[in-house]
Amino acid sequence: MEYIAVLLAILYLVLAVKQNILCWLAGILSSTLYLFIMFSAGLYMEASLQIFYVVMGVYGWSQWKLNDSNFVVNNWSPKDHFKALTLIFLLTFSSGYLLKLFTDAALPYLDALTTWGAIVATYMVAKKLIENWIYWFVIDSISIFLFISRDLNLTALLFGLYLVIICFGYRSWSRARKDMKKKATANLQ
Repeated sequence: MEYIAVLLAILYLVLAVKQNILCWLAGILSSTLYLFIMFSAGLYMEASLQIFYVVMGVYGWSQWKLNDSNFVVNNWSPKDHFKALTLIFLLTFSSGYLLKLFTDAALPYLDALTTWGAIVATYMVAKKLIENWIYWFVIDSISIFLFISRDLNLTALLFGLYLVIICFGYRSWSRARKDMKKKATANLQ
């Protein structure tokens, strides 16, 4: 099951880099499989995150479909990033504490950090915010350690591959954003 989940996750990211709407379908299928994988590994926040990914897959699909050709790569202001990071850290500490207190969760604070960070980053992908790639790079770097500690070595390898693909994604979306700005400038003249 982990092999199939990994292949679908790679497909999701490659399609997201290309801004192909089918990325959301691959993500939904991968997340459904990872729900069971993460739960059985005792990573309860990561398991819960998979449910969120399925819902966001539907949301992302609808956002990209609804806006189709008018949906361009954007960015957040520093104020937006401050709000997002504050939210991530507050939710990390509160849910990490609750996990530690009430469950046998493995690495509850790191599990919570990667989960809440991924929630914000997934929302950013659905809104085509270029900084999603930076958030993902940090989250996936931490996730590699988390997965190795739970003997999910194939998944850790997947996240190592993600780090490479993320670099291409950032570059691709940056180019798309620059092209969009050039077209807008040309249309004004």
